[in-house]
Amino acid sequence: MNLKRFWILYRQMNTETLKHYSQGILSGDRRVLAKAITLVESTLHAHRDEAQQLVDSLLDRTGKAIRLGITGVPGVGKSTFIESFGMMLLDQGLQVAVLAIDPSSSRSGGSILADKTRMERLSAAQGAFIRPSPSGGTLGGVARMTRETMLLCEAAGFDVIIVETVGVGQNEATVAGMVDFFLILMLTGAGDELQGIKKGILELADALAVNKADGDNAKRADKTRKELELAMHLMQPSSAAWSPPVLTCSALTTEGLVDIWRTVQEHHEKLTATGELAAKRKEQALQWMWSLISEGLNEKFHRHPGVQRHLSTTIAMVRRGELAATTAAQRLLFLLDNE
Repeated sequence: MNLKRFWILYRQMNTETLKHYSQGILSGDRRVLAKAITLVESTLHAHRDEAQQLVDSLLDRTGKAIRLGITGVPGVGKSTFIESFGMMLLDQGLQVAVLAIDPSSSRSGGSILADKTRMERLSAAQGAFIRPSPSGGTLGGVARMTRETMLLCEAAGFDVIIVETVGVGQNEATVAGMVDFFLILMLTGAGDELQGIKKGILELADALAVNKADGDNAKRADKTRKELELAMHLMQPSSAAWSPPVLTCSALTTEGLVDIWRTVQEHHEKLTATGELAAKRKEQALQWMWSLISEGLNEKFHRHPGVQRHLSTTIAMVRRGELAATTAAQRLLFLLDNE
């Protein structure tokens, strides 16, 4: 078989593969969707090309879902909240996809991927789809291709896409930069909690919800709500049409979950009416583009033959104090243009 014939057959096979994925996703086939997400998350260049073509082919079928980011300090009950919240949405006839970002090991790159065992009811429910993905060490614990995964889920017909993040930190801004509504779950004891949450994160919130507001903890939760309301009044809201409310809820008893969903819907309606939501999504798409460019340049840098030859030696020299970091960086970057 000559080379030209090989590429003709390869492109035909590639087209058939993309057609299979596209038709399966549009028909709501969960197995095909899961395989397509695996393709999107792959780091192989051949897979990346196919994934990009797939996303592009489905782009006009995306954008109709509400994109909801949920974060909170460790122990706040994110998984329990999402399961109860998701079940409530299913009862309303909505289809829910949960993209649960698991922390990757900094040594092995592995992750626990235990979200399906922590959300047993939701994972077994019809109309729900849970996809645990390793963060890969990226900012805010966000999986490298979470944005593309969201688009695939939208094309598959899901009404609400929930992104669960690892926990609160400055880099959680990455999550807020890909969703319509950013919800921060809180525990009682606002003073202590605020010490662990940077002001910049609270400024990104579209709402705060004090979880575990049940039983003997209900009064403390209400007190925390009032303290957080005072703190939020000192911050500049991100939208002229929206002031982030502070709510209370119980994922265990489901108390307050309906109010949170109404808040999400109200936010979506207001920002849609003012045109802010459309503008926000366009800006997020541009940020996504620049993020991918940065990742691509970083990958290209490390794959460059000249960089590979000199990198270890240069690192050793910087560590020994024989070479300034700025000089080392300039030398390595110079290699990109001259080899």
